[in-house]
Amino acid sequence: MSYQNFSREQMQAMDAAHHLHPFTDHADLRAAGSRIITRADGPYVYDALGNEILDAMAGLWCVNAGYGRKELVDAATAQLEELPYYNSFFRCTTPTPALLADRLARIAPDHINQVFFGSSGSEANDTALRLVRHYWALEGRPEKNIVISRDWAYHGSTIAATSLGGMAAMHEQLYGAVPNIRHVMCPYAFELAEPGESDRDFGLRAAKAVEDAIVEAGPDNVAAFIGEPIQGAGGVKIPPASYWPEIQRICDRYDVLLMLDEVITGYGRTGEWFAAQSMDIAPDTITTAKGLTSGYQPLSALLVGDRIAKTLVDKGGEFYHGYTYSGHPVACAVALANLEIIEREGLIDRVREDTGPYLGEALTAGIGDHPLVGEVRTFGLLAGIEIVKDRDTRARFEPEGHAASVVRDHAIEGGLMMRAVMDTMILSPPLIWTRETIDTAVDRIRAALDKAAKDLR
Repeated sequence: MSYQNFSREQMQAMDAAHHLHPFTDHADLRAAGSRIITRADGPYVYDALGNEILDAMAGLWCVNAGYGRKELVDAATAQLEELPYYNSFFRCTTPTPALLADRLARIAPDHINQVFFGSSGSEANDTALRLVRHYWALEGRPEKNIVISRDWAYHGSTIAATSLGGMAAMHEQLYGAVPNIRHVMCPYAFELAEPGESDRDFGLRAAKAVEDAIVEAGPDNVAAFIGEPIQGAGGVKIPPASYWPEIQRICDRYDVLLMLDEVITGYGRTGEWFAAQSMDIAPDTITTAKGLTSGYQPLSALLVGDRIAKTLVDKGGEFYHGYTYSGHPVACAVALANLEIIEREGLIDRVREDTGPYLGEALTAGIGDHPLVGEVRTFGLLAGIEIVKDRDTRARFEPEGHAASVVRDHAIEGGLMMRAVMDTMILSPPLIWTRETIDTAVDRIRAALDKAAKDLR
């Protein structure tokens, strides 16, 4: 059945009648009707009305190599024809997950050489939680099972991943979280720094909140600290340079494992394969997904450090965990082709040396002085724009989140797909963006801000 046999209105009706969307107020959605995206090419997506929209979110943080990559389609097709599926249970494997695991071990930090596959970042974080607790049990310390996380963290939407995350609204709908997960302040200087406090001092204070939580719980009871190098879905919260070195020191001092969630930052977004390399972090696990296949297939990879892997092998015994689609051969074939594109086209070098720095410069020059903008912050091809009512006092519009939603709607209407997280506009574009693409995006952001300012004032 082809969608081309149906009108836009018919597709909207079917969607409203039967499709429950993620993270959606369904009453609101069904009143407004879904925007139907029908095709995409390069950095653009196109809706059922024929509108061309520059995608500043890379789908959902994931289409790193851009749309319309025939190599990825061909990789999937060839694998589907040869072996569409077999599982990784019962001492079996297939060629592509074996090749991909080897490839990931070679691009990961030197002390990380093992991979556990799943289908999503949420699954990978579930796996990470299971694994670190199992590790301490194998080491004869099952009481060491508390995990420290942070406010505004996003680690997925399964029960365990939501529990690890720090989103209050999501916690309210859990009706019972996974136990022994504690949350502390996040390194969000724009709102949490004291007057006159330097970035360095704020970063150290935010890290000390982690140390205080470890001491309060007792280091013998704390299994791990989990954090995104840059908090993505929480609003592109970029920590001061002092933060991660201090977190590393704290974890090392108290023998607490470090779980790094790179579902968003992995595979080139920060100007290295992983933000662990950009920020000189030595984690025990790295959660990855999204950009691993550029979103062309669902696939996640939990990268596991040598310390944990050695205990798993040396102590033996079955790890009772896994998924039907762990190491799916088609998804892994696409991932291999995707990593080859990223490397062959020098996309990571481009982000580090050219487009990443230019994004920061262009946004600052283009909108940094706008009356609605309280702060512009970037790292690689990630950006956060704080929307304020008053630049001097940083007062926000009421109700919370309304102003950013107005900006977002004007941006999309003007041909730029942006996302609003409370009062922050966020960008996470495909790595194929050029300086020219960035200039176009900045022009459209400025236009959206101008229109929103008239609406809001």
